[in-house]
Amino acid sequence: MKYHIIALGCQMNKSDSERVRTVLEGVGYHWTDDEEEANLLGILACSVRQKSIDKVYARIAKWNKWKNSRNLLTFVSGCVLPADREKFLKLFDLVFTIAELPDLPDMIRQYGIVTRHAPVMKPKDAIREFWMVRPTYVSEFEAFIPIQNGCDKFCTFCAVPYTRGREISRPSPEILGELKLAVEKGYKAITLLGQNVNSYGLDKQGAELTFPGLLKAIGEYGKSSGKDFWVYFTSPHPRDMSDEVLKTIAQYDCLAKQIHLPLQSGDDKVLMRMNRKHTFEEYQRITGSIRSILPEATIFTDIIVGFTGETEEQFENTRNAMETIRFNMAYIAVYSPRPGAASARWNDDIPMAAKKRRLHVLTDELTLHTMEYNRNLIGKKLKVLVTGRDRKSGYLSGITEGRIVVRFASGQPIPPGTFVWLDITSAATYSVEGELLNNLIGIPEPA
Repeated sequence: MKYHIIALGCQMNKSDSERVRTVLEGVGYHWTDDEEEANLLGILACSVRQKSIDKVYARIAKWNKWKNSRNLLTFVSGCVLPADREKFLKLFDLVFTIAELPDLPDMIRQYGIVTRHAPVMKPKDAIREFWMVRPTYVSEFEAFIPIQNGCDKFCTFCAVPYTRGREISRPSPEILGELKLAVEKGYKAITLLGQNVNSYGLDKQGAELTFPGLLKAIGEYGKSSGKDFWVYFTSPHPRDMSDEVLKTIAQYDCLAKQIHLPLQSGDDKVLMRMNRKHTFEEYQRITGSIRSILPEATIFTDIIVGFTGETEEQFENTRNAMETIRFNMAYIAVYSPRPGAASARWNDDIPMAAKKRRLHVLTDELTLHTMEYNRNLIGKKLKVLVTGRDRKSGYLSGITEGRIVVRFASGQPIPPGTFVWLDITSAATYSVEGELLNNLIGIPEPA
């Protein structure tokens, strides 16, 4: 019996899929890269953008045609809005929340391949059972560890509070246990996941660590373990970002000097309509602290263009914000209304042509700053984590601590997950190129 899973959207869904793999393999299924070979096909859906939901409908239409010629079981989970859920119940054999994953073996045994399953919603702490499932990591060197589920921010463009519910912090002993196990197994890049990671523990004040406290505990483990690894986190919310977080990162080598801080818009009125509850001035103060406390850190962000009512002047404020902050990377998305989110009730009044033009303008602005930063890396000696083969023949690819992509020639095979030291020799818009520094592989920083 073979299975194939498609995880759409964010890293949280990709992480969730690794726990789905554990459950399925525990009942005798085996992974296949070829979905046409699978007896069980599943999707972890993403309701953040309509494009992702369209992919779900396209996939299940194809899979249901395959049922005419062979036995096939299908399921969908992940971030699913109520309206889509009702439709999915008519298309998929199994529809369940991610918190119900531990019940999946019983669902499969009970409902077979023809029965629609509409599960009863579990209490909010049922996510604890899901977290107890040990993940089957897909990568040989990179691990994703959920530290919370849900969201309390209710940004007007976002459906997450309606698909994953309110914020629940995972117990810190479980997080630390999973992280230590990953490090002991040789994982080198570990990302803590949550919708708003820096609000970790706020739902259990006095009974749980704060986010800086969690980072400190990880940092102390890294210092005492003697292991070489980098810990990242995504995504923090500007409302909850503190200098204490940044100062904690500065204290420990294993806490990576890279911050992904979503901006969404550089205009205060748009931010207000988005219910972000911060101003650009406040955001700029945070990035100023990053530059001061973590001068070597890279800064990534998320931006939405064409949000309902965004004027040309307001868009220009976002472009000015990019020029001011000079991000190392920005994930820029064209706004699309999501049913269930508050902004879906408003008129989507920005023409698609204008949205696409604004997207291109911001992309061009971004490339100016990424190219400048990357050129300044030329001549520097950088520690790089090898991630695999590069598209260029004879080259390998990797990332710096700040997640800048690097390629380099290598006359010998170097396994993914190995640290190497490079001299950076050239730069491109979103990457740099380097040479192995005296073939120093997997050893501490050279003198």
